[in-house]
Amino acid sequence: MKYEVGLDVDAAAFINTQNDKTRRIIHAHLKSLEDDPFPGKGGDKELLNTRPGVKIYRLHIGRSFTAIYVIEESSVLVTEVMTIGQAHKKYNLY
Repeated sequence: MKYEVGLDVDAAAFINTQNDKTRRIIHAHLKSLEDDPFPGKGGDKELLNTRPGVKIYRLHIGRSFTAIYVIEESSVLVTEVMTIGQAHKKYNLY
């Protein structure tokens, strides 16, 4: 099953601020969510420990970036892309 991957406006804006090479790397990692957005082998995807009943996932992109996303039926919505440092601060909020 293929999943349709979409970007929130803020996620797209962040990606557009990056240089060409970084944008290509981010897009390649996000494209991988089309085939399998769920955590499993490889360790680059994780279900975040959030409020009960809320499933928010994290995708490591290289050693520099993290994407936050949700899965709804056959769609994946990337809500945020940020640096690892920003993500670590945000995880403390969950």
